[in-house]
Amino acid sequence: MKLKSRKTIEGFYRAPHRAIYKAMGLVDEDLNKPLVAVSSTCNEATPCNIHLGRLAQKAKEGVKDAKCAPREFTAISVSDVIAMGHEGMKASLVSREVIADSIELMMIAHHYDGIVGIAGCDKSLPGTLMAMARLNLPAVFVYGGTIMPGNWNGKQVTAQDVFEAVGTYQSGKLNLQELISLENVACPTAGSCAGMYTANTMASISEAVIARKCISSC
Repeated sequence: MKLKSRKTIEGFYRAPHRAIYKAMGLVDEDLNKPLVAVSSTCNEATPCNIHLGRLAQKAKEGVKDAKCAPREFTAISVSDVIAMGHEGMKASLVSREVIADSIELMMIAHHYDGIVGIAGCDKSLPGTLMAMARLNLPAVFVYGGTIMPGNWNGKQVTAQDVFEAVGTYQSGKLNLQELISLENVACPTAGSCAGMYTANTMASISEAVIARKCISSC
């Protein structure tokens, strides 16, 4: 089977295309390999995505070990928690489509031969998977993982405890200093919100869907 990327780099008439690749440090040896996209939703908008750039670098190493040439790009991601409770929530569901569309556009425009997709937030995870399904190319999905719990007054706490603490404060059963001390320690690391919200439920579902697909293919 001929690689899709050959349409963009083979032949004398693709000399300008190869020149652009070589401007990014690739050589003919790289261009003779399958070109594999490494797509992540790394940004500083959410802890779910802030570490994905590091995972992308590890994924690129894996792509190179597989005798392919990695090509990295990123897509947007919206934090549902930060967007919650104001007009920003109108952007959340739309962002899923933008993510899926942008990944699909990058793959179509550059004729990459496969993709490693890395995501970890409520809409970036399904958006990445939607793009992979549409493309119907060799694909590997990597979940960025969930955030570790914090420790508050000797017990493990998460973002869910902070949500609940707001109501406890409003009822007068928690003072403001206690609420702030909880918010300071509830989310100590990178990763998706530690609860069965959309990111973690979608991660669980995607694992089941992919496993079922592999079994049916075998």
